[in-house]
Amino acid sequence: MSENHGRPAAEPAERVVAGTTGVAPRGELDLPTAPVPSRRLDALAAGVFPDLVLDLRGVPFVDCSGLHVLCRARGPALSRGGRLRLVTRGPGLLRILHHTRLAGVFALLPRLPAELDAAAVGPAAGKRTRSLNSAP
Repeated sequence: MSENHGRPAAEPAERVVAGTTGVAPRGELDLPTAPVPSRRLDALAAGVFPDLVLDLRGVPFVDCSGLHVLCRARGPALSRGGRLRLVTRGPGLLRILHHTRLAGVFALLPRLPAELDAAAVGPAAGKRTRSLNSAP
């Protein structure tokens, strides 16, 4: 675990483009930090046909509480005809997912889907950015 002792390094952001919601938390996803993203992801996964992309490239550490957040969001998203995709290249998270046998459960992407990636550097049209800490 890093020196920030579970406190997020920066405020997570949410971006919606063409029906896909991208969420980019920063900092650790562990016991002290898990409740905030858990509540927000619960709200996002409760929508109709939720298409969620969780960009975990800015998350250096995930513990079992963080895994619980991911699993908790995945179930409702799938049951509503949607999906939850994880963007990560971090060997630590990939190793944890493999050892917990969750690597085959989540759709793992090495980078953002094109529509979200283009919106991140393109014009602001069609996107909405909001803090993951905000109420739904």
